[in-house]
Amino acid sequence: MTTKLTLTIDKAIIKRAKTYAKNKNKSVSRIVEEYLNNISSGTTPSDFSSTLEAPITDSLVGMFKDNGRDYKDMLDESRSERFL
Repeated sequence: MTTKLTLTIDKAIIKRAKTYAKNKNKSVSRIVEEYLNNISSGTTPSDFSSTLEAPITDSLVGMFKDNGRDYKDMLDESRSERFL
């Protein structure tokens, strides 16, 4: 059973959402429904993040090598170099 829901959203966001929906051959309602279903079902973000597209960040994945070093160690080193 479906029920109508009224949302107040910025016009620019609505325009982008409609473009996105059209490119995916889905309605904005369907996209919102899928998103709300994912976040309300106890699904962890990593379980459904693959359904969300982020081409800019996707293109950055793997761009930098960590040489097997721990992220926090690298962050501490970077901060100490910057502030010392």
